[in-house]
Amino acid sequence: MLTQLPGFRDPVHQAQHTFRVLLDCLAHPGTLGAIEVDLEAPEELALACAATCLTLLDLETLVWLQPSLSETARRWLQFHTGCRLTADPQRAKFALVVEAATCPPLASFALGTPDYPEDATTVLLQLPSLTAGESVSLRGPGIRDRQVISPALPQGFWPQWQGNQRHYPLGVDVFCLASTQVMALPRSSIME
Repeated sequence: MLTQLPGFRDPVHQAQHTFRVLLDCLAHPGTLGAIEVDLEAPEELALACAATCLTLLDLETLVWLQPSLSETARRWLQFHTGCRLTADPQRAKFALVVEAATCPPLASFALGTPDYPEDATTVLLQLPSLTAGESVSLRGPGIRDRQVISPALPQGFWPQWQGNQRHYPLGVDVFCLASTQVMALPRSSIME
């Protein structure tokens, strides 16, 4: 399995930078983080999405990839991360969705179990924009009062999110990614 596209130019420091941004976004749901790294990735992966994949996926990670993802992108991800792939979204630790309009329902991913809520799937959802969608208000841990956000999410996402939130402390976590920006929606975030 070969790829002509390199990953991070400086793997250690760029992965550390990306990880810090992702953690900060999880600690402060709905805030925008900027991932500023130098990497070459397949065209269909936004820089933030590619950097997140290179940072979070590894040899022990079972990943579900959206079926429409190109073979070039699949090979690139496997070459640079060593991740293992699954066709079953219920088994995946991470799910990569690059076409939000055809994202499977959130309930089709693993929600974790009462004994192991951390076994839930984390969805990496690539979007056209994190600021050009319907405005909604979030509240919950990490949010001082309310956080107004407007990611360009597909129609029907917010009712699914409310269903996901009803399972708390179970449920999926979502990273919304666009261009060089990231926004986290942990399962504890309540949409109003």
